[in-house]
Amino acid sequence: MQENIAVVFDFDDTLAPDSTSGFLAECGLDVPRFWQDEVHPLLADNWDPVPAYLYKMIEKSGSGEIEPITRQALMNWGSRLPLFPGAEDIFECLRGVVKEINPKVVLEFYLISSGIGDVLRNSKIAHQFSAIWASDFVYDEAEQIKFPKRVVSFTDKTRYIFHIQKGIFGPHFDDKPFEVNRKVPQEKIRVPISQMIMVGDGYTDIPCFSLVRREQGIAIGVYDRKNSDRRGRAWGFIEEGRVSNLATQDYREGYGLSDSLIMAVESIARRISLASHTYQG
Repeated sequence: MQENIAVVFDFDDTLAPDSTSGFLAECGLDVPRFWQDEVHPLLADNWDPVPAYLYKMIEKSGSGEIEPITRQALMNWGSRLPLFPGAEDIFECLRGVVKEINPKVVLEFYLISSGIGDVLRNSKIAHQFSAIWASDFVYDEAEQIKFPKRVVSFTDKTRYIFHIQKGIFGPHFDDKPFEVNRKVPQEKIRVPISQMIMVGDGYTDIPCFSLVRREQGIAIGVYDRKNSDRRGRAWGFIEEGRVSNLATQDYREGYGLSDSLIMAVESIARRISLASHTYQG
């Protein structure tokens, strides 16, 4: 009987305001203009949104319009970027909830994001995650961004759900990208998808929402109550059956998102305890 629960987070607009936009603002760019005038025309030319923004960042970095974008600059921004209220505290809160129900159940956290890995891996909450998967750059001799190394977008995100399910992460698997396709016997599954909680805000999370929901896991949509467009999009996720619940971007105790996460981990922890008792009996 597998006794692990995985809470899988998106990052931008889920745990924190858009980290890429924040970085570009720090660089001195007009951020709305960057997305509208630089990235949007590529989308109209059938580019995927994630490589489109990575390509435009590389182009801007070498244009002379801003200081070249370096690995260190991305890492420095990651260490400073703001988080949504309560985001730093929610992890220990949820661990405490699970421990109280069944100390044998292990609660794990994972991050799957279309954002920039060197930013996210240096955030104040990076140490909470068992694994972080995000888009990454190759750097040149001067440590300036040169080319996309990894692109995480839409259905790419579902790949990492299977990494979590099979326990395929960590340094041992860094040079084994095809291991995720390996068939794993049911008894060796690390985290059944039915014991996963997916938390995200946007269109890139829809494939993960759908996969987790289909396998009887829990999907929670996060939205910005001040943004009417995102509020409407979030409600669309409910209407289409993409998510189990919706909550605003506030992880503080007593707020809807905290309550939703607590109820979700409680539900799965109790289910595991009941199944374990039945199995042993």
